[in-house]
Amino acid sequence: MSDTSLIDELPGELLMWVLIISELLVFGAGLIAFMAVCLTDPAGFAEAQSHLYRTGAAFNTAVLVTSGYLAAQALLWRKVARRGAARLALIGAALLGVVFLIIKGVEYTGKAAQGITFETHPFFMFYYLLTGFHAAHVLAGGGILVLVAWRDDARNIEAGAQFWHMVDLVWIMLFPVIYLLG
Repeated sequence: MSDTSLIDELPGELLMWVLIISELLVFGAGLIAFMAVCLTDPAGFAEAQSHLYRTGAAFNTAVLVTSGYLAAQALLWRKVARRGAARLALIGAALLGVVFLIIKGVEYTGKAAQGITFETHPFFMFYYLLTGFHAAHVLAGGGILVLVAWRDDARNIEAGAQFWHMVDLVWIMLFPVIYLLG
């Protein structure tokens, strides 16, 4: 019988897992609240949702999934001593995060031009809170990826990739609920 526990077998750092789980719980609670409020006004939520830029959001999904692949590939490359390739993959993943933020900024600018704010409808309050909080995580995650590209120990890359995959996962949850279900 082995003396290792399930926690010992988790890849990456335990404290990063604690952070990731806490962030997933926060986003999950936000999505549950969004869906609960949607049940009180399904027609209003559907009408509000029709103002979203779904094509841009779908493109952003592809951008983040690709960046997640690059972050995972960076770890594999670093483990086989392909340090330069690992660093480029991390920088590429961070740059794709910037692309995501630019597209999100264009979307927010379009909403502002239409006069759509937090106060327009409860849908938009949740939309701005959830996607804005996620955008803050993209910004932080991009910074982490650049930092671990500079300090490119395999453990650092693994921790950075863990955080970045959480950012991807959150978007994979936000995208269908906010942009598609209605």
